[in-house]
Amino acid sequence: MTPVILLAAGKESAEVTDWAARVGWVVGLGLFVALVYWLMREGWKWRGTLQSDLPELPTAPDSPGEARLTMSGRYHGSTTAGQWLDRIVAHGLGTRSRAELTLTDAGLDVVRPGATDFFVPAAALREARLDKGIAGKVLTEGGLLIVTWEHGGKPIDSGFRSDHAAEHNEWVDTLNDMINKTETEGAR
Repeated sequence: MTPVILLAAGKESAEVTDWAARVGWVVGLGLFVALVYWLMREGWKWRGTLQSDLPELPTAPDSPGEARLTMSGRYHGSTTAGQWLDRIVAHGLGTRSRAELTLTDAGLDVVRPGATDFFVPAAALREARLDKGIAGKVLTEGGLLIVTWEHGGKPIDSGFRSDHAAEHNEWVDTLNDMINKTETEGAR
């Protein structure tokens, strides 16, 4: 048996699009997205306010000495040491960016195009290690160079990834040797 299709004479099909409802939904969705974005921005600013006790970041000395190591790569952010999700946003430390690192006897110079540069004096360096994640960035095991340093009495972990990941081990060894020598000389 074949189905019978009945067509009523004079009946038209319903209007396909209700433009007023569609425009209302698009405007409502746009306002919702804008509200979420604004709330995230306010949360970021609030976190910066809570971390306002962190002093200004040091700048590199005029003559830092000869470069021991240099590295080009990415800066992935800074966190409270040991708490890899507690991002520090004060003074631009929360901004991810390209980075050029230079290690000298004076300390670690971090130059970030488009973001605030900072300098970590040799006496403030605490540890260097390889890890897999920091502040929302997770890579393979050992994919990030984590430098622990102290600023304003607060221990900070900063995460870097070299353009050439094979450089990470040399950086860890050199930084830890430098830290051990600084601690030994300070104990005398």
